[in-house]
Amino acid sequence: MLIEAVYHRPKLNWGYPYDRETIHLRLRTKKQDVKEVWALAGDKYMWEKSKERVQMHVFATDDLFDYWECEVVPPFRRIKYGFLLKNDDEEIWMDEDKFGKEEPKMDRLFDIPFINPVDVFTPPAWVKDAVFYQIFPERFANGDPSINPKDTLPWGEKPEWFNFFGGDLQGIIDHLDHLTELGINAIYMTPIFKATTNHKYDTEDYMELDPHFGDKETLKKLINTCHDKGIRVMFDAVFNHSGKTFAPFVDVQEKGEQSKYKDWFHVRKFPLAVEDGIPTYDTFDFEPLMPKLNTENPEVKEYLLNVARYWVEEFGIDGWRLDVADEVDHHFWREFRQTVKNINPDVYILGEIWHESSPWLQGDQFDAVMNYPFKNAVTDFFIEDTTDALTFAHAIGTQMSRYPRQVTEVSFNLLDSHDTARALTLAKGNKDRLKLAVTFQMTYSGTPCIYYGDEFGMEGENDPDCRRCMVWDEKDQDLELFAFYQQLISLRKQYPALRQGTFKFLHAKEGNNGLIYERSDDKDTFVIAMNSSSEPVTVSIDVETSKWENMLDQSTVQVDNGKLEEKLPAFAFLILKAVK
Repeated sequence: MLIEAVYHRPKLNWGYPYDRETIHLRLRTKKQDVKEVWALAGDKYMWEKSKERVQMHVFATDDLFDYWECEVVPPFRRIKYGFLLKNDDEEIWMDEDKFGKEEPKMDRLFDIPFINPVDVFTPPAWVKDAVFYQIFPERFANGDPSINPKDTLPWGEKPEWFNFFGGDLQGIIDHLDHLTELGINAIYMTPIFKATTNHKYDTEDYMELDPHFGDKETLKKLINTCHDKGIRVMFDAVFNHSGKTFAPFVDVQEKGEQSKYKDWFHVRKFPLAVEDGIPTYDTFDFEPLMPKLNTENPEVKEYLLNVARYWVEEFGIDGWRLDVADEVDHHFWREFRQTVKNINPDVYILGEIWHESSPWLQGDQFDAVMNYPFKNAVTDFFIEDTTDALTFAHAIGTQMSRYPRQVTEVSFNLLDSHDTARALTLAKGNKDRLKLAVTFQMTYSGTPCIYYGDEFGMEGENDPDCRRCMVWDEKDQDLELFAFYQQLISLRKQYPALRQGTFKFLHAKEGNNGLIYERSDDKDTFVIAMNSSSEPVTVSIDVETSKWENMLDQSTVQVDNGKLEEKLPAFAFLILKAVK
């Protein structure tokens, strides 16, 4: 047994309260090195009477490690605990300090002193059941031509960095029935605050709407109509940087060191200038139009927290998506969370972070992040065919192991966005590959998000091409693909097991593109089998249930001798539900 590979620590994703009564314990071991793991757990004030052994199971695997997990419900909301690891010829105990052959004494064990309710990371429950739809307002629909920007182009022409097509809030209102028909119950809009660009990530005034999108009465109508239809609304904001026309920055541009706002920004040298392509002040990505805000400055902090407060209090928005979130200090985000959650604990706080995000997901900052590692894994396997099933399963296993379960349950799982090429474009127009990716997205833990137009087969290379005008002419819409999205969303919404149930890979092999996994809760069990290959594959697993329902065509699948075996054509998939 390779004890050097064994890892655990209290807190973080290894030992944490899942809710006010339940504690999750996790342990890492070398892959296929340990056959059994048991947690020894009990109350420190009545140890001998309360201690018990709880068997752990492997809930995730990657190319190096197995990750074990168990649940403990301590009667008095506190536990001391250690671990017993077994294989064929060895048993080893693990306590807080060492490994040994003897059961450790209670005072040497790991300790979760008490489940204080305020410390339990509890993301908004509604997010687990949400299916998001991302809207780039300037390109979704032009509902009020009277407020078009100057030189607005005809709808559907080629998108460029700086052109406009007149999309607005009224356009979104006009097409909400499309979203409800699709099955959407949450929308995420990229920024709508006053700015100079078509994307609005260069904010000029955080307290005002861009006049090309509409006025505040129109916004209230949009939000109220969405809420009447059961659709939540999430805003996008940039607190990392402002735009060049933001009034305090204009003042610094004009007055230099004499400006009372000079400490609102990170200025290295006056006067403000661009030297050899690099501004003399900190910006986003060396972009002079986007000066970085000093969120440690008390005045900046007060201003931005008032922004966060205003739109939640006055307009009743349901979420904040936070741009370039990893470049803002953690202390600011802690205050941001307290500000927003004190108004409405059910507001969803989503950070734009493209990498492993544990420092922001401890329950004191964000509820979730945009899950680009998920996107990357799905793209590699289903869309671009650069990995096999085992590599994909390992990538997903790594992600599952990184975060507490309640984080995984509300992770923002996207296939593409305004910052990436469209999924169908990456698939070189292969709609079957897109369908596989969507099937996994809709049957995996977390919150799926559809980028506007994907349901109609829209394509587009990287920005700005991925920001094309929405296709509203039916002759340009892929209605068969729309129906497919409808069916998958409906299945997800109908069965909680596909949203919040346990997840387990059943079949994923090296050099093979056949994949099988299971979603299960106390009511239903699903087996999803997929072939991400241009050649037929045969997949086979042992099952206890003899009768299954094919959820795509309602046919019945009978299993003989306890073995479910299916030959899947190229790019085919099955969603089977056990008939009890």
